[in-house]
Amino acid sequence: MSSILTNNGAMVALQTLKGINANLMKAQNEISTGKKVATAQDNAAVWAISKVMESDQTTFKTLQSNLNLAEAVVTTARTGAERIRELLDKMRGLAASAGSDANDFGTVNDQVIALKDQIVSIIDGTQMNRVNLLKTNPIGTATSFSVLASLDRTAGTVATAAQTITVNSVDFEADIEAATITAITDSTTARTAVSEIEALIDIAKKGAAELGTAAKRINDQSNFISELADSLTAGIGALVDADMEEASARLQALQTQQQLGVQALSIANQAPQTILSLFR
Repeated sequence: MSSILTNNGAMVALQTLKGINANLMKAQNEISTGKKVATAQDNAAVWAISKVMESDQTTFKTLQSNLNLAEAVVTTARTGAERIRELLDKMRGLAASAGSDANDFGTVNDQVIALKDQIVSIIDGTQMNRVNLLKTNPIGTATSFSVLASLDRTAGTVATAAQTITVNSVDFEADIEAATITAITDSTTARTAVSEIEALIDIAKKGAAELGTAAKRINDQSNFISELADSLTAGIGALVDADMEEASARLQALQTQQQLGVQALSIANQAPQTILSLFR
């Protein structure tokens, strides 16, 4: 039945064209933004998940910077500890050289004192960003230095658990700086000084090893955090990034459908004109 009041063909063509235009706009948005889920309206569940992952990724980047700084702090202390061990080796050599009664004990003792003063200077000056792990209190009144290493998210919740790495002071201030070395006045006191210096060398060696282990742990954690941040970036992309090849192909198809839809609507709108021929 033909009617000049109701044009069913035009209504169908119009609804089809509206759907095509909506899909076309979505494809154009994907191409312009590069995302298939740019807002919560696009896909609320995926958008919410991606925002949590983005927050974690940003946090991990910040943690990586903190870990790099912490590694520099510990590495500075390790370098100082290794230098102190080298100076103690020299002190031991000087003291050992005075084991003969034919030596100039006064000169040897003066050299040992000078090296001890240099060690004290290294202990007091080996600091990075106001943190000195060679002293009794690395920062303030604390006896250790800590850095936030990770925020572990509890599965299925928004709760996170903080994980830290703590590096204890090796306390060269008390164990080496405050240590007393017997003044070398003869071969007997020289041998006593050698024994005392050897004990200090052992302290310096263990302290440097502890700091080296701590620096390696911080470095490993920094590398892990970097890889984790990259994995999150890839995961976010898989969730929200648009497939540009697919979007391009879909855009071409929708543009063709749009043209055909316009033609179909035009034909449907002309249908009532044929009714006029019935009255001629």
